[in-house]
Amino acid sequence: MRQARPYSAMFAGGVSARTGPHALPLARIKKIMKRSAGDSSVVDGGGGARMISGEAPVVFSKACELFIADLTRRAWAATLEGKRRTVHKEDVAAAVQNTDLFDFLVDVVTADLGDDHTDYK
Repeated sequence: MRQARPYSAMFAGGVSARTGPHALPLARIKKIMKRSAGDSSVVDGGGGARMISGEAPVVFSKACELFIADLTRRAWAATLEGKRRTVHKEDVAAAVQNTDLFDFLVDVVTADLGDDHTDYK
């Protein structure tokens, strides 16, 4: 009898013709992984991964979905604090700046907003 693969639980979601059971296109994720792995700024000398297993993009897809969902929930909370019903980029910036987990994005959102919106803490 054939056993289930380790990540087969991720396939439980709905299936669409374009991306299969994933919300994000796996081919695009694989392309980003290959490009990022070949980056010369990588500590290991930039050799990069030339081959990527079929399961790795699935895991990255799920991780991206969870990341986007969490950031969206936090941005929505900032939107409600502002008594609005539309998420703006300032709400995403507030979510990033108010959450230690997203510290790696602070420079990105601060540069995008300019100097006039840096008082979110």
